[in-house]
Formats: sequence, C-alpha cells, structure tokens
Amino acid sequence: ETNTLPFHPFENQQGDILRVEKEHQVLQEQLREAEEKFEQSQSRSLEEIAALEGLLKKSIEETEVSKNELNWFHQDSEAQMKKWQQEKKENKENLKALKGTAKKHSDTNERYLKTIDDKEKQYNSCLNTFLETSNKFANEKSKLEELIKKSQKDSQECEKRAVKAEISVLQTWKETEIWKLKGTIAKAEGNLRMLKAVSSSASAAPVLKSQIDSWEIFISNVKKQLEKVEAEYEEKIELVKNGSRNCLSKVEIVDFPWP
Repeated sequence: ETNTLPFHPFENQQGDILRVEKEHQVLQEQLREAEEKFEQSQSRSLEEIAALEGLLKKSIEETEVSKNELNWFHQDSEAQMKKWQQEKKENKENLKALKGTAKKHSDTNERYLKTIDDKEKQYNSCLNTFLETSNKFANEKSKLEELIKKSQKDSQECEKRAVKAEISVLQTWKETEIWKLKGTIAKAEGNLRMLKAVSSSASAAPVLKSQIDSWEIFISNVKKQLEKVEAEYEEKIELVKNGSRNCLSKVEIVDFPWP
C-alpha cells in the first residue's frame, strides 16, 4: 500500500508527483532556451545600433562639409559678380572718355584743314595721335568683350557647382534620415522578436498579444515614413536638377511614440 496508493493531498492518482516534476523540468529548459535567445537577440541589436550610430555621425560630418563648400561657392560667385560689375563700370567710363578724346581730335583736325599748308606737321602729329587713340579704343573693346565672355562662363560654372552642392546636401539629408528610420525599425524588430519568443509560452501569449500588435503597428508606420521621406527627397533632387531653386529644406519627419 505504501507505493501503490495515491499520496493525498498531493496526488489524485498514482504518479501525479512524478508527472509534475517532469513538466517543471521541461518548463525550466524552455525558460533557459528563451533566455539564451533573448541574450543573442539583444547582442545583435546593440551591434546594429552601434554601426548605425557610426554611419549617422559620418553623415552629419559630411553634411557640415557640404554646407561649408556651398557657402564658399556662394561667396566666390558674389565676389566674381562684384568684380565684373566694377570692371564693367570702369570700362564704360574709359569708353566714354575715349569717345570724347576722339571727338576732340576730330574737331582739331577740321581746324587744321583750313591751314594745312602752314600747319601740315601739326596736322600729321594730331592724326597720328588720333590713330593711336583709335587703336587703343579697339584693343580696350576687344579686352572688354573677352572679359564679358569669361565672366559669363565663370557665372555658369558657379551655378553648376551650386546645383551640385545642393544635390549633395539633399542626398546627405536623405541618407541620414533613412539611416535613422532604419535604425528605429531594426531596434523595434528586435523587440518584436523578443516578445514573440517569450510569447511562445501558452501562459504568456494572451498577456503579450496586445504588446506585439502595438509593436507591429509601430514598425509599419515607421516603414511608411521611410518610403515617404525617400520619395520626397528624390523629388527635391529632381527639381534641383531641372533648375528649380529654394528646394534646400529638410523633409518633415513625424516622430511616432515608441510602444
């Protein structure tokens, strides 16, 4: 009777205690496996976050460099434009002075024609001076035309560099925001995997279901935000390439609260 009858109140029938002990051992093994999976998932998530933070830091540094280059390009363009305008003003004044000189010598030549017999030498001297002035005017005009062509070419080059710099800044902003959102997605997916692993237990599943649903909705919203950011930055880059201005602004990011 000692080893054949149930041990009340702990057993309703023979072997209940042994069966409970076996179930307890199985549950302990499942708990140990779940803890190992959680530690592995947490380690991978930390490595991914560290890598993404490094990429984010590098992207911010490149953005600052691109901003400085863009400022340099604008300053150089403004300096070239002011220099060209000043030279244009000076050349215009020189041209006006040369015209006055030419008219003065022309009047002098007409007066000398009346006394050509007596003042032939003076007439020839003035004529030579007139020819030198004319040649000088022609040379100045040629130089001015070359300067205008060069200034126009420099202005076009500066505009191309400015467009390239704006595209670089927009591309850097786009990559930065994408890296941030991808980092958020990676971290959220790690949490979701952990919850799903823990929820494999029948007793924990009902408790964790609402949390799992919240994390899945959060991940879906962040992915939609990622697609929206990428599309809007691409649209801005295309507008800049097509000649549009005032496109150098960041895309608005919606900060979804973490579950």
